[in-house]
Amino acid sequence: MAKQSFSGSQAAQIAGITYRQLDYWARTNLIRPSLSDAKGSGSRRSYEYRDLLELKVIKQLLDAGIKLESVREVFNYLRSHVDTEIAAAHIVISGKAVVLCQGDQLVDVVRNGQGVLNVLPLANIKSDVDAMIVTLADRNAVAKSQPSSITSQIAVQTVAL
Repeated sequence: MAKQSFSGSQAAQIAGITYRQLDYWARTNLIRPSLSDAKGSGSRRSYEYRDLLELKVIKQLLDAGIKLESVREVFNYLRSHVDTEIAAAHIVISGKAVVLCQGDQLVDVVRNGQGVLNVLPLANIKSDVDAMIVTLADRNAVAKSQPSSITSQIAVQTVAL
């Protein structure tokens, strides 16, 4: 089955960028068309769906205030470290930092993977606390149904008087 092909002007329109931006990004190797590249005057670039997703990610990073130079670093890192489609990656943007969420780690992709942080899964903490509350409630219920030894002793002493 042949992949669907999109012209440069279609790709630019779908991604929400200008044709000039698309042309510049292709000429400077930020993103090259996967199906066919321009080979001189009169030839046309052909982009596939995956390229459109990457163009849209680039546009969103730029719209979020990330400089084009940093976007290039982000894409270099993502292309060499993300096994799935780049558009499927989870990216967190904080100021000038772009952080990739990979499993249980956060990786600063602008700094080429330096500044790795571990993610604390809060869902597990919640379930652990909920389980402890149930356990304590069960213990309290058992304790209330069985008189303690001190209570038993007081009751026995009261009866003896």
